[in-house]
Amino acid sequence: MPTYTAPAKDAQFVLHEVLDITNSGIPGYADLDREFTDAVLDAAGKVASEILAPLNAVGDTEGCHLENGVVRTPKGFKAAFEAVKEGGWNGLDLPEEYGGQGLPYLVGTAVGEFFVSGNMAFNMYQGLTHGAIGAILTHGTAEQKAAYVPKMLSLEWTGTMNLTEPHCGTDLGLMRTKAEPQADGSYRISGQKIFISAGEHDLAENIIHLVLAKAPGGGEGTKGISLFIVPKFLLNADGAPGARNAVACGKLEEKMGIHGNSTCVMNFDGATGFLIGDLHKGMRAMFTMMNEARLGVGLQGYAVAEAAYQNALAYARDRLQGRAVTGVENPSGPADPLIVHPDIRRNLMEQKSFIEGARAFTYWAAELIDRSHRLGDEAAEGLVSLMIPVLKGFQTDKGFEAAVNAQQVFGGHGYIEETGASQFVRDARIAMIYEGANGVQALDLVGRKIGQDGGKHAMAFFDLVKAFIKENEGDAALKAQFLDPLKTASKDLQAAAMFFAQAGLKNPNAALAGSYDFMHLFGHVCLGLMWARMARAAQAALAAGAADAGFYEAKLATGRFYMARQLPSTSLHLARILTGADPVMALGPDAF
Repeated sequence: MPTYTAPAKDAQFVLHEVLDITNSGIPGYADLDREFTDAVLDAAGKVASEILAPLNAVGDTEGCHLENGVVRTPKGFKAAFEAVKEGGWNGLDLPEEYGGQGLPYLVGTAVGEFFVSGNMAFNMYQGLTHGAIGAILTHGTAEQKAAYVPKMLSLEWTGTMNLTEPHCGTDLGLMRTKAEPQADGSYRISGQKIFISAGEHDLAENIIHLVLAKAPGGGEGTKGISLFIVPKFLLNADGAPGARNAVACGKLEEKMGIHGNSTCVMNFDGATGFLIGDLHKGMRAMFTMMNEARLGVGLQGYAVAEAAYQNALAYARDRLQGRAVTGVENPSGPADPLIVHPDIRRNLMEQKSFIEGARAFTYWAAELIDRSHRLGDEAAEGLVSLMIPVLKGFQTDKGFEAAVNAQQVFGGHGYIEETGASQFVRDARIAMIYEGANGVQALDLVGRKIGQDGGKHAMAFFDLVKAFIKENEGDAALKAQFLDPLKTASKDLQAAAMFFAQAGLKNPNAALAGSYDFMHLFGHVCLGLMWARMARAAQAALAAGAADAGFYEAKLATGRFYMARQLPSTSLHLARILTGADPVMALGPDAF
């Protein structure tokens, strides 16, 4: 059975030596000293490795079952949910006035990584609840916040988001779910939603559905969409769950992965709903959640890859296969372990360098979200908004690739279910699709984000990279191995952006045909920047005589691999972008 150990030391390195969080000036960060974050991460790591990870394969093989309208979750999930509930983990970064601990979003992000690595399907129950709480806190009335948030924060109740319908996913303007106003101020919600994660289950006493629907008078398209709170059980006057609402799970979806999470078809048959936020402004309410929701999915990309990598590494160290071409390295055994072979090393290094770079990128983005929320920093908000489609799209693509690479290390045994390697591949695949498929992320990046506010956020990113290079170019080793490759990659990114600005005005397809390559080009530059920052921190630690020199030397070696072997991908992506639309659009629809 696969195992998982939380990489707390790697997380601490990013938090304290790369981001230097206690000196960031962000309210609440000064309290996040090493002793405190070590205690939080140690406790979270134990939950992830000792409670959640052992249930990962159970959830995959057993799945969820619909019985008389109730979804039964896999064996052990309810007890694990109670453990997470009792630990107060869902309220870690939520307001104290509702029972949370009020810690920065960054801390919740680091803990979330461990929980996702331990059991992605399980973590979605509380993860979706956390997102629904965010929407209610931002757009709900004082009465709605008081009625729903404390119980959702404590996980006595859970939450969902109901967007997708059988005929519309990305294009929500085609939505058919209706909301009919009632004399008492409520609405009758009628329609069907699909792909609703955690839409029905047996883990909590109530489920609070957030539902997008069209109310009269809103007009066509997305302008007519409003957001509604639709509880599974309506609340009595004392706030306790009462009568059953007219909402039910009609079907459980059979999925490729995340079998432990209930993905439901939800039927609303005149269910009672309550408007949240402004009428006909439901899309705005939904999009306030998007930066954090998409960061969470980008995190899933590398967090599942981390678990897959750990197991592939263990197998590569133990499995005897062939002899090293440079001479026997295991003379007491019949063969050498897989890890002696260069192609296995390449495979593992590709996984390791991506995962560690993605962790730093994700934590940095979480820090920017905190900076935006806690300081009202509009520049930070603009920068993280620019990078979110990159973080979500690039990291889930590369995370899936890393999980496949981990499976490859196992050879034929990776294709056999008992090793668990295939589950990581199947679970990782969904992250490329939900919260906006990655092609849509690329279109959002090129079509909206790089030109947003006159392109000032894209320019701010370029200036940030230039400033880092200039600030550190006096370090010869850093310059040759990290800064020069980063400068080359950044120039590729700027050249691509310039091509879009020029060619896109004449032919929008010329820009959009290269959008996916641009998303990956941007992602490599972001990870290149992260590796340059990590290399600087590792060099400083070694220069200061760090006790664990091997840890920092490994960081430098891994970073050098990324800069030498992965970052040059930017030139390929640029070459593809510069071909414009013609190669992509040459065939008419009937010619395929």
